[in-house]
Amino acid sequence: MLTFLGFAMIATFLVLIMMKKMSPIAALVLIPALFCVFAGKGVHLGDYVIEGVGKLAPTAAMLMFAIVYFGVMIDVGLFDPIVRGILRFCKADPMRVVVGTAVLAAIVSLDGDGSTTFMITVSAMYPLYKRLGLSLVVMTGVAATANGVMNTLPWGGPTARAATALKLDAADIFVPMIPALAVGLLFVFVLAYVLGVKERRRVGTLVLPGQAGPEAAEAELVPAGPGTAAAAATDVAVTSTSANGSAGSTASAGPTASPAGPAASAPHGNGSAPAPEDGFQGLAPDRPTLRPRLYWFNAGLTVALLTAMIMELLPIPVLFLLGAALALTVNFPHMPDQKARIAAHADNVLNVAGMVFAAAVFTGVLTGTGMVKHMADWLVGAIPEGMGPHMALVTGLLSLPLTYFMSNDGFYFGVLPVLAEAGAAHGVSPLEIARASLVGQALHMSSPLVPAVYVLVGMAKVEFGDHTRFTVKWAALTSLVVLAAGMLFGII
Repeated sequence: MLTFLGFAMIATFLVLIMMKKMSPIAALVLIPALFCVFAGKGVHLGDYVIEGVGKLAPTAAMLMFAIVYFGVMIDVGLFDPIVRGILRFCKADPMRVVVGTAVLAAIVSLDGDGSTTFMITVSAMYPLYKRLGLSLVVMTGVAATANGVMNTLPWGGPTARAATALKLDAADIFVPMIPALAVGLLFVFVLAYVLGVKERRRVGTLVLPGQAGPEAAEAELVPAGPGTAAAAATDVAVTSTSANGSAGSTASAGPTASPAGPAASAPHGNGSAPAPEDGFQGLAPDRPTLRPRLYWFNAGLTVALLTAMIMELLPIPVLFLLGAALALTVNFPHMPDQKARIAAHADNVLNVAGMVFAAAVFTGVLTGTGMVKHMADWLVGAIPEGMGPHMALVTGLLSLPLTYFMSNDGFYFGVLPVLAEAGAAHGVSPLEIARASLVGQALHMSSPLVPAVYVLVGMAKVEFGDHTRFTVKWAALTSLVVLAAGMLFGII
């Protein structure tokens, strides 16, 4: 009964948000509450929710102060050199923009934190997507899939969990997997190229009047987080050029007067310019929040923060709390400026924190009622006896749905040991089982149970249902590519 209710609850949640019948926050709260009553455990709902909130509170705190910290770093221009490099590569070609998104997300993912990756990637690429009229779900899908592959780094979480659960060395799990993960990352870049070519055909390219083509168009776009103070920008007339070289109508990217003021229109391949949307700002490189004299201080602070995070010197929420307070104090010593920066990022903080605490209801009910355990036991029990010698392959395939519908903790500490035991009975090494368990991470990063995904869709102003519909198929395919490469190389 609990097995059926667990799958039914997850299916109901996904269907309702993908059909846009409910908002993610409402669905995360009301659906599990209803199914908790169906399971006959409504009287314990409060206990389940409080337990779930207690477990996710550190994550919510980490996200809140991480958003403030990296928001301030974006405001003061720490990531401008990286962004300019990516934008120089992108020019104004949609294909290069999408590939650049994958490259930037993969590079920033080296810090092992998905929220950080999404904040930096969206802040850097969002203005360019808006200027060119590109699909924002392409941006979120490519970023999430690239980060999912990179999430397997030993300090990213899953590898450490697998090593702990099976009492293995993390390096023994991860290092042999590098070739397969490299193939997976290469597949993401190829996928980005294909999606970019489709976007190029749909919207054309952006060129400056009087110049030869997209190679010459290097609009000076810098990251603009939501609420960033506006700065005057030079008017630039842009022309939309279709794939066959014909020019469309001309649109003007004028100066932005205020954070809530009109944004520059994004030209389309058919020559029509859509209505401006809030949040897009092509800001000048001399925006007032820049702190060029403090660049090396901010860079050193960020490196020190990430190093302390990797070395686990302090809990991550504490590190970001201290980092945010120090960054605000040094970069904006005057109280009104500090309040302005906090207010500028308050919208993102509230949205993400609210989503995390709503997700606590979902995970609390799943775990507290025993639905997760019954679902896992049913799936493991459904494995045919003849598949025993192929438990590594089975583990890899099961990692896709299980890490999507469960938290990493639930999968690696609850299900993986059972799979490893079944494999050991047929002579399959626990190392192979552990490596196979990592392949589902590309899909896991778009799970509704991952707090970081709400940072991604929230900052990109994308509906979670739209992101899910677009991303799941490509992320699942990426995971299968990693699994196939692991088997081809004899790693799994």
